[in-house]
Amino acid sequence: MDDYPLLNVFLTMLWFFLWIIWFFLLFKIITDIFRDHSLSGWAKAGWLVFVLLLPYLGVFVYLIARGRTMGERDVKQVKEREAAFQQYVREAAGPGGSQADELAKLSELKSKGDISQEEFEKAKTKLLA
Repeated sequence: MDDYPLLNVFLTMLWFFLWIIWFFLLFKIITDIFRDHSLSGWAKAGWLVFVLLLPYLGVFVYLIARGRTMGERDVKQVKEREAAFQQYVREAAGPGGSQADELAKLSELKSKGDISQEEFEKAKTKLLA
């Protein structure tokens, strides 16, 4: 351990983590290239070749040219996934909803005067049966 001082261990770990971060950034950009539906196939191929053949320059140019819209595409994808999940939950829950929701709707209709007390009682009895 005397021939490899603590500072060298720290610097080695620093370079290792910077290398990992670099690959993370490279993969993030490559996935962003394929996720962008506004780019044509040729543009995607051009960016991919540029990023892979000249990785440092390609990544920095990509971040300068298209970095702002990367976040917008991330947000859009998250919103689309959330909407798809919500739609799935609505379909899985089936039509109607819970009894409490139906009772609340009936109560609201009664309070507005859209249905009478007798109609409210009939609907409530039918719902709870």
